[in-house]
Amino acid sequence: MSVAPPVLELERVGKRFRPDGPALFEQLSFTLRAGEYVAIMGESGVGKSTLLNVIAGLDRIDNGKLRIDGVDIAQLSDDAMTLLRRRTMGFVFQAFHVLPFLRVLHNVVLPLDLVGTRDEASRREQALEMLSRVGLRGFEHRYPRDLSGGELQRVAIARALVHGPRLVLADEPTGNLDARTAAQVLALFRDQLRAGGASGILITHSPLAAETADRILMLDANGLHEMPGRP
Repeated sequence: MSVAPPVLELERVGKRFRPDGPALFEQLSFTLRAGEYVAIMGESGVGKSTLLNVIAGLDRIDNGKLRIDGVDIAQLSDDAMTLLRRRTMGFVFQAFHVLPFLRVLHNVVLPLDLVGTRDEASRREQALEMLSRVGLRGFEHRYPRDLSGGELQRVAIARALVHGPRLVLADEPTGNLDARTAAQVLALFRDQLRAGGASGILITHSPLAAETADRILMLDANGLHEMPGRP
């Protein structure tokens, strides 16, 4: 059976608080393959959110190599990194970050507008199809203030996936939700990743959330380690 190609490769990656300061983490080596969904856990302050920022190119690494689809992102200009991020990545956050002054449809269309690869009517239709996939068709003309927390996170998932990203990064996406809604959102997130063929990284403190992933990794100052005792 053929092995899926890597979407993301970290090779001995390190990040410091400041150039002459202590390492937040170092020697991180990790490969994420196409279609794979991985959860990353770790104690507070160990650098989980910083790791996502590094992968997204929002923070630069201090040493090592970080490749997305074989591209060493350290060699990219800020403009080139922004373009790569828009085209190949989607993001889901704990605080939703849905724009309050835009209706649901316009929030979901936004990544398509930024990439600008299709005409306006096609982008709108693509966004409506994505809203159908997350169970929000009929909500497109509502404003975020009219939605529940679970509905807001569904909008965020639709927005993250609408442009067909290769890689989706989720930072504590259920941290503001009750247990029942969190379970529904996590199942939806996993199913939509698979439906779109995207790879995903979930940052979470919740063992139950992590169990929805294909693999669970623990982050500490010395690297990323497979969760023991899991098939």
